[in-house]
Amino acid sequence: MRRVAPSVRLLCLLLATLTPLDAARADDWPARLRSEIERLDQGSPGRLGVYVKRLRDGSHFDHGADRSWYLGSTAKVPIAVAVLQQVDAGRLQLDTAVALRETDKVDGSGPLVWSKVGQSYPIDTLLARMLGDSDNTAANMLVRVVGVDTLNRSAAEAFGARQIGPLTDFTAVRRAVYARLHPEAGQLSHRQLVEVAAAPMPQRAEAVRRALELPPDALRTDIDAAYAGYYAEGHNSATLVGYGAMLERLVRGELLSRTSTERLVQAMKFGTRGNYRLEAGLPKNLRLIHKTGTQHQRACHMGVVQPQDGGHDATVVAVCAAELDEQRAAGRLFEAVGRAIAGTALAER
Repeated sequence: MRRVAPSVRLLCLLLATLTPLDAARADDWPARLRSEIERLDQGSPGRLGVYVKRLRDGSHFDHGADRSWYLGSTAKVPIAVAVLQQVDAGRLQLDTAVALRETDKVDGSGPLVWSKVGQSYPIDTLLARMLGDSDNTAANMLVRVVGVDTLNRSAAEAFGARQIGPLTDFTAVRRAVYARLHPEAGQLSHRQLVEVAAAPMPQRAEAVRRALELPPDALRTDIDAAYAGYYAEGHNSATLVGYGAMLERLVRGELLSRTSTERLVQAMKFGTRGNYRLEAGLPKNLRLIHKTGTQHQRACHMGVVQPQDGGHDATVVAVCAAELDEQRAAGRLFEAVGRAIAGTALAER
């Protein structure tokens, strides 16, 4: 009689003690997550979109993930991918110095907007500033270097057909929004755009009017309607399914060389955990790469849990919200989403 190895006997014993209910629970994390996400969405003043995919078994969850969501600063990840693809192809070098132009300057995160025109920065430094500090001026400089057409070809290939709208630099976003207030907003200088952004959001339209020296009744609409109209155009927007596909291809090493993949992963704060939005709800013992993005009444937080080892045990997460306060309300909502993901998709590790 053939003797059965102890390890095999142990496996058979474990399988025998796994009840049908236990087996079902091991497979139904998307259903359990759906219950939590629908409850959170119904309790939110805005709209919520969530996409989660476990790469080890291909199981996934989506809630509004096929809609187009404004990306905000999470668009900086496909910008970085496009730049590093050009580096991999030998068309750009990481140590190439890029001089700051007045036309690169734009409001938002990061200190480069206050730097002297003509000051130069290596591409590698700009990548670190764009992703680590979310510096909008650094992003503008990199979009200028790589070219808008090249950026959009790269993004379309990474996200998938019809999964992402046209990407622009961040100055184009401001001009498109303010043009809905008044057509002469295209005449605002870059310095004026920065000065307008110093006004609190409810007073932003009035700041545009004063900068243009227009009469009090000259504006066509208010700032809320201007942003809503811009978002409806679909620029700098993508589906969460598409964004998740891009992240999956990134950690699997399908978009960049190994060296460039590691560089981008490190720039996305690999191994550096905070307590912000999704991070606050996800298990602290798991590694994470991520990028956040906010703009008026819009917020996103995209990332990959356990991205190392070619994404073998990775979980892709893409979350966006609309029509709610992009700071406090989005922060609380995303933390709750993180806890829901931790208790479902990440619980069976």
